[in-house]
Amino acid sequence: MEVCMTFLFCFVLCFLHLQTSRIARSDEDKEGAWDAWGAWSDCSRTCGGGASYSLRRCLNGRNCEGRNIRYKTCSNNDCPSDVGDFRAQQCSAYNDVKYQGHFYEWLPVYNDPSAPCALKCQALGKKLVVELAPKVLDGTRCNVESLDMCISGICQAVGCDRQLGSNAKEDNCGICAGDGSTCRLVRGQAKAHVSPEKSRLQIDPMLIYP
Repeated sequence: MEVCMTFLFCFVLCFLHLQTSRIARSDEDKEGAWDAWGAWSDCSRTCGGGASYSLRRCLNGRNCEGRNIRYKTCSNNDCPSDVGDFRAQQCSAYNDVKYQGHFYEWLPVYNDPSAPCALKCQALGKKLVVELAPKVLDGTRCNVESLDMCISGICQAVGCDRQLGSNAKEDNCGICAGDGSTCRLVRGQAKAHVSPEKSRLQIDPMLIYP
């Protein structure tokens, strides 16, 4: 009886070891099916926050798991004051292109919830709104109130730390990912609030920094 139990115990150990080895080899095969990531591309913008991408090649044809492209933010420095809005630049590029036989001066349409990453523009002085391109250029803001940016036609979350996929937000003191402990509240005053794209004055409780 003791011999049988010893044999059974050894059999179970060998079986578990074999299964673990198979899983480890399977994971290695999946990871090993990809070539190394390539160099990062040039940034889509020179300022104001853009996107850069890197590619990798599947060594087993089409049997690789995961994506062959990855993105990161770049050129996160603020643009000079004389640099125009990025979406507006893309609309104005069509000013010299005839639309239905006529030339128009195009202005950007912002904050379209149904298609935040499509290039929709309105003809100056008219009610004509046209989708001039299905996708804006990478790095274009999804809307004017956030840092979220369009990449390959999809709106991607960007935190106050300017990182893709980040949920970091400014606290009431204007500190990215802060806990609100660096200032105190004085009600009934005005404060100047500077957004990522433009400045605006809003009436709000005043924040006093120690």
